[in-house]
Amino acid sequence: MSAASRALGVEHSTVARRVGQLETELQVRLFDRLARGWSLTSEGEALLRRAEAVEQEVLALRQAASGVDLLAGKVRISAPPLLLSHLILPGLRAFSSAHPGVTLELAGERRDADLARAEVDIAIRLGRPTEPDLVARPLGEISYGLYGLAEEIGRPGEEQVLVGFDDSMPDLPQKLWLDGHVAGRRFSVRSNDMATLLQAALSGFGIALLPDFLARAHDRLKALPLDSQAPVRPVFLVMHADIRRSQRVRLVADRVAQELAAALPV
Repeated sequence: MSAASRALGVEHSTVARRVGQLETELQVRLFDRLARGWSLTSEGEALLRRAEAVEQEVLALRQAASGVDLLAGKVRISAPPLLLSHLILPGLRAFSSAHPGVTLELAGERRDADLARAEVDIAIRLGRPTEPDLVARPLGEISYGLYGLAEEIGRPGEEQVLVGFDDSMPDLPQKLWLDGHVAGRRFSVRSNDMATLLQAALSGFGIALLPDFLARAHDRLKALPLDSQAPVRPVFLVMHADIRRSQRVRLVADRVAQELAAALPV
């Protein structure tokens, strides 16, 4: 008993209590309680080898677990395509290398994924969510400006050609602002895809309303001075209150938030 209590770092009474609990659960008397000490019964002797085998399996399990990434699993992220490809994905490279067991599923989409139905674990939204049981973290703002090639920007105002949004999203704040700001001017291209509008501006089709972070990555694009404030869209990282308890999801969310907050103005 003294040797057992020293090895386990507990009191004699704790050793006795745990042995008693084990005997009760197994319904077998394992030890004879003698004045000179405890000794295994014949039943205890018969079970000793099995107990030692269980101990070896537990030790092997611990050893294997020490080399396992406890964050292994899948994390699903939904975000507007440009944010996903230009700001979020590059920032996750180091995280992915550090945790090869984590699989990132990235959905580039303009619609709001349904977090309550677990369509994704993390959603990046342009605007604060209104659904119940969602936790939203503000990350900054996407600012916009009018950009085009130097020759397009240098044209007189009435001769400037625009690249704009089609009618698939009539309530889009950027579309409403652009159509009102340049009323009466000619549009050469309209699209519902920001990447297409960017390429149209780079190809000389005209001047486009683009996110500042996107346009400034291209030296050929020049900003057109504005006489009124272009739209600004707040960016939020959103998770369901239950899913954020996952350590894996929480760590990915923190990394995404860090990358977006560093890239977007507050």
